[in-house]
Amino acid sequence: MKLKQILSVAFVVTLFFSCGNNSVTKENKTADNKKETPFSFNVEQFADIKVLRYQIPGWENLTLKEQKLVYYLTQAGLSGRDIMWDQNYRHNLKIRKALENIYTNYKGDKTADNWSAFTTYLKRVWFSNGIHHHYSNDKIKPEFSQDYFKEIMAATNTTLIDEAFNVIFNDKDAKKVNLTKDVDNVLLSAINFYGPDVTTADVENFYKQKKSPNPDKPLSFGLNSQLVKENGVLKERVYKSGGLYGSAIDEIVKWLEKAQGVAENKAQGDALALLIKYYKTGDLQTWDDYNVAWTAATEGNIDYINSFIEVYNDPVGYRGSYETIVQIKDFDMSEKMAVLSENAQWFEDNSPLMDAHKKDSVVGVTYKVVNVAGEAGDASPSTPIGVNLPNANWIRAAVGSKSVSLGNIIYAYNNAGSTGRLKEFVHDEEEYELEEKYGQKADKLHTALHEVIGHASGQLNPGIGETKETLKKYASTLEEGRADLVGLYYLYSPKLQELGLVDDWKSIGKAAFDGYIRNGLMTQLIRLKLGDDVEEAHMVNRQWVSAWVFEKGKADNVIEKVTRDGKTYFNINDYEKLHELFGQLLREAQRIKSEGDYKAVEALVEGYGVKVDQAIHAEVLERNKQFTSAPYSGFVNPVLVTETNDDGEITAIKVTQPESFDGQMLEYTKQYSFLSEEN
Repeated sequence: MKLKQILSVAFVVTLFFSCGNNSVTKENKTADNKKETPFSFNVEQFADIKVLRYQIPGWENLTLKEQKLVYYLTQAGLSGRDIMWDQNYRHNLKIRKALENIYTNYKGDKTADNWSAFTTYLKRVWFSNGIHHHYSNDKIKPEFSQDYFKEIMAATNTTLIDEAFNVIFNDKDAKKVNLTKDVDNVLLSAINFYGPDVTTADVENFYKQKKSPNPDKPLSFGLNSQLVKENGVLKERVYKSGGLYGSAIDEIVKWLEKAQGVAENKAQGDALALLIKYYKTGDLQTWDDYNVAWTAATEGNIDYINSFIEVYNDPVGYRGSYETIVQIKDFDMSEKMAVLSENAQWFEDNSPLMDAHKKDSVVGVTYKVVNVAGEAGDASPSTPIGVNLPNANWIRAAVGSKSVSLGNIIYAYNNAGSTGRLKEFVHDEEEYELEEKYGQKADKLHTALHEVIGHASGQLNPGIGETKETLKKYASTLEEGRADLVGLYYLYSPKLQELGLVDDWKSIGKAAFDGYIRNGLMTQLIRLKLGDDVEEAHMVNRQWVSAWVFEKGKADNVIEKVTRDGKTYFNINDYEKLHELFGQLLREAQRIKSEGDYKAVEALVEGYGVKVDQAIHAEVLERNKQFTSAPYSGFVNPVLVTETNDDGEITAIKVTQPESFDGQMLEYTKQYSFLSEEN
C-alpha cells in the first residue's frame, strides 16, 4: 500500500509555508571560496501539473559497490517503463510514438497556439504514462483540432491510424478506471488489464475457480497477468520472460542479475534471486516466497521496490501495476523514527478496535526514512511519499512488513515554493498559526503512522477471504481510509510525546485534524471538474472519513460549517470529541475489513465518499482561481552517469540532474523502449 499523492494535496493547502524561494542554498563553500549554486527544485509547470526535481543526499558516502547496486536497480526499473504505459491503455505506445515523432521533427510555426496546445498535451500524456489523467483517470482532452493534428502528422511523416488516432478525439475509452456504482466496472474501464469483451462477472467467476494449495496462505491470483477471451474462453496472459511483456522483462532480469552480483548481504541477494526467478517463471508461489524473503531482508543501506504491486488501477483489485522505487537509507531520520515500529504492539493493544480484530502479536514491522535514487512505472513521474509492503495479509501477519517514508521527495516538495492557498481556506488566525507551526511535522507523522502502524494493524476473521474478494472495488479506499484513521487517532495522543516524537502532542493533533478536515471537505476539490464525482481511492477515503465525522458530530457541533463574507469554512470546535469519532470510525472500518462486510463498505463509501456538494465545489473552484500553482506535482529523476576504465569496468558513478522534463522523457524513450506497439 502506498500513501499516494497525499502531499500533492497537502502542499497545495497545508504545507505551502515551506521555503518561499524555489531553491535551497548550501552554505558549504567550494575550493575557490564561492558558494555553491542554489539547487532549483522547479523544472516547469503546464496545465494542472508542476514538475519538480529531487536530490540524492549522502550519495558520496556510499561505497562504489553500493553505488553500483543503486545504478543496476534503477536501470532494472527503467527497463520496465513501457510496461506501465501499455498496462494503462492498449494504444498508449502507438500514440506516444506518434506524438514524440511530431515533437522532435516538426519544423513549422512553433509560436502558434495550436503548437502550444499540442506540446502541453504531449507533456500531460508523458506525466500520466498515457492518455488518461494520472489521478482523475479521465481521458486527457487535446485543445487542438483533428485537422491540425493531421497537418502536423503529415509535416513530420507520422503515422497513426484507426482507433489509435480516433480515440484521442472521440468519447471512447473515456475512463481508465471506472468505479461508478451499478455499471460493469471492468467493461467500462480502459485499463489494459482485461480484454475489451471481458466483464466484471467474467473476472469474478474465473477467480472463484482458483484455489490456493494452502488456504491460509492465499496466492495473489491475477496479480501478474492480463485476462482475455480467446474464442470465447477466458485465458491469462502472464507477465514473464517469454510471455506478455517478455522483452522488457528480460531487460529487467539482466539488470537485476547485475544487482544480485553486488548485493550487500546474503539475505538481500537471496531475495533478488527469487525476484529474478519470479520474472522468469511468472509463478505466484515464487512471488510469495520472494515477498517473505524481501520483508526479512532488513539489513543494508540500499533497498528497492520492483514488480507488479499495487492494484489501484484494477477496478476489481486483482492486477498489479508495474512500479519501482530505489531507496537509500537515511540513517539519522530512520533512527529517530524507529521508535514507532518498536512500539507497534502498544499501538495495536491500545487501539479502539474490537478485541477480536486486534493482532495478538505484531511481528516484523520495520520503518525507515529513505532517500529515493530513482523511480519508474506507476511511481513516476507522480510519486508516493510513503509505502508499506507487502500487500498480502497473511505475510503481514506471519512475517511482517516494511514501511518507508520518502524523505528527499518530501523535502523537495517542502522547498519547491509557496502556493499561498492556506490563508484562503483556513477559518481563522488560530488555525493558520497552528498549521504554520505544526502542520509540516503533523503531516510527516501522519505518513509514518499511516504506513507503519495503520497498514500493519488489525486482522481478518478466520475464514474471511481477501478484501479483493469480499470488498471488491471498495477494498483500496477502505484500506487507505483505515490506515488514515489509525494515524489520525494516534496523532492526538500523549504517547507521541512520551516516545519523544513531539514536544506538544495536542497542538500536533489539532493541526493534523484541521488540515485533514479542511482537505477532505473542501480543498481537494480543486482537483475535480465541477459536476464530477470523487473516484480516486485516496481522495474518496479522505472525503468519506471527513464527511462521516462531520455528520456524526453535528448534534454536538463538533465541526461547524461557517459561512462568512460569502465563503465557507469548516471549524473544529471540539478536538476531543473529534478524536473519539475518528476512533469510532476506525473501529467500524476494521470491522468491515475483518468481516468482509460488502454492504457496509458500499454504504460507507457511496454514502459519504463519492458525491460532491456542488455548491461548495463551485465555490472552492472560484476561490482557487486567484492561485497559479498547479494542484498536482511530480518529478524528473536524477541521472546516474557511469565512468569506466579501459576494460569497461565501472570506476565511478556521478549524479547529474536533467535540464528539462521533455529532455528526460525523450531520453527514456531512446534508451528504454523494449516493447513493441503490439503486445
